Amino acid sequence: MKAQVDLNSIYKPSKDVVAREVQGEFILIPITSGIGDLEDEIFSLNETGRAVWDKLDGKKNLKNIAEELTEEFQESFPQIEKDCLGILSELLNRKMIVEA
Repeated sequence: MKAQVDLNSIYKPSKDVVAREVQGEFILIPITSGIGDLEDEIFSLNETGRAVWDKLDGKKNLKNIAEELTEEFQESFPQIEKDCLGILSELLNRKMIVEA
């Protein structure tokens, strides 16, 4: 079952994930996975995903993050909101973020 992401919820990175930049690519690596599962568990973030990840401080809700990114990327709020919801849904389902 897919987890529901809420614009008013506050998220933070899971303590079971490390973030690294490797050869220009930003990846999230679970530290609880077995070695055999590692390749399937590594998650790569694009520029928008990285910007969202960097703002997950456990203090701002998703709506505030989307508003900040709307200004930074000079995109429409509905588009940024959609991108944020998609990224956070995936991260929440992979247990890479938790509610603060």
